[in-house]
Amino acid sequence: MVLEIAQIDVKSGFESEFEAADENAVAIFWQSAGCRSMGMQRFIERPNRRRVMIEWETLEDSTVGFRRSAGLQEWRGRVGHCFDGPPAVAPMR
Repeated sequence: MVLEIAQIDVKSGFESEFEAADENAVAIFWQSAGCRSMGMQRFIERPNRRRVMIEWETLEDSTVGFRRSAGLQEWRGRVGHCFDGPPAVAPMR
């Protein structure tokens, strides 16, 4: 099992739009091979910062399967314009 954590800073004023678009796109992650769970948390002291946590069966499910998939491109197409810089992504064991 691998836990992938992505820290995403959202542009000021785009927080609600990001959450609505992300909520509609969660199925993209669940349809990906090896996805065991997914959740998102909002920082209390930095309301524009989100932490997305995805549990994968293997590292390759994330790095090869999902990152090279049309699903990732679809998700980014829905929420990418809300990003205030690229997400910081780190897989952990």
